[in-house]
Amino acid sequence: MRSTRVRLNTGDGTRSFGPRTAFEGGGMKPSDWIPLDWSERSPEEMTRRAREFSQEMRRRRSVRQFSNRAIPAGVLDACLSAAATAPSGANQQPWHFVVIRDPLIKQKIRAAAEAEEREFYHERAPREWLEAIAPMGTDEHKPFLEAAPALIVIFARQYGLVDERRVKHYYVTESVGIATGLLIAAVHHAGLVSLTHTPSPMGFLTRILDQPVNERPFLILAVGYPAPEAQVPAIRRRPLEEIVTIL
Repeated sequence: MRSTRVRLNTGDGTRSFGPRTAFEGGGMKPSDWIPLDWSERSPEEMTRRAREFSQEMRRRRSVRQFSNRAIPAGVLDACLSAAATAPSGANQQPWHFVVIRDPLIKQKIRAAAEAEEREFYHERAPREWLEAIAPMGTDEHKPFLEAAPALIVIFARQYGLVDERRVKHYYVTESVGIATGLLIAAVHHAGLVSLTHTPSPMGFLTRILDQPVNERPFLILAVGYPAPEAQVPAIRRRPLEEIVTIL
């Protein structure tokens, strides 16, 4: 992500450059900077940690059958705190996470989502799309929206509101997408499962959850324990040689 940079005098005769952000109103003082919290690891430890994380994430799957077991207190807060560490354009952090546990609200979301999905699957979906998702076995029925003990609806703040004045946000989609990826990884790392859902359109979420006009629904993430009988498709993940180019 591109950022405007400002020259700083470090006080030792050298000069460095740091990003401007919207929060600092166009510049940061040297006193606004702190030392980087970073520890070097040996090549062996780096390789081990990278491989362990890769193996853990390879076990992550999108799950559609949820148990009604309650999520332990504090788990989602920790996962959301991890998501909030995502980089964002001009450090504006244009995300808003709405956690829904209330069964009545989940019921309303399911009803509205299924109404949109019913129209999409039967009237608006391109044939190519229906053929692509056929192996996944999905349709307009979304019971997981009620079965999962928690739904996290992620909103993208298209612009800020300061004293009724609009403040432009930058790279909103990219920023919120990265935060969502971190959230999914954190949920898996904690020992829960999740499922992304993007009904089209999603305007009903703004209405049901009474969100402000500057926030656009980005994604619904169903989170919880898997049901004992949960199954997932036998998918193939592409090997590195198919997805990576090294120059």
